[in-house]
Amino acid sequence: MAKTNFQYEKRQRELEKKKKAEEKARRKQEAKLHKGEEGTAAPEEDSGVVAEREQDTA
Repeated sequence: MAKTNFQYEKRQRELEKKKKAEEKARRKQEAKLHKGEEGTAAPEEDSGVVAEREQDTA
């Protein structure tokens, strides 16, 4: 019976953790950028939606 290569398995787990951490950091960075972009455009969009709703109810 072959021996289990624990070092290989450990390295694979470490690489997977690193990959997940990088993906999370990338998503966080994108969210931060989109939040900044939406922060300037959001009030204009929101006021238009409210105006449309008011017209529908009137």
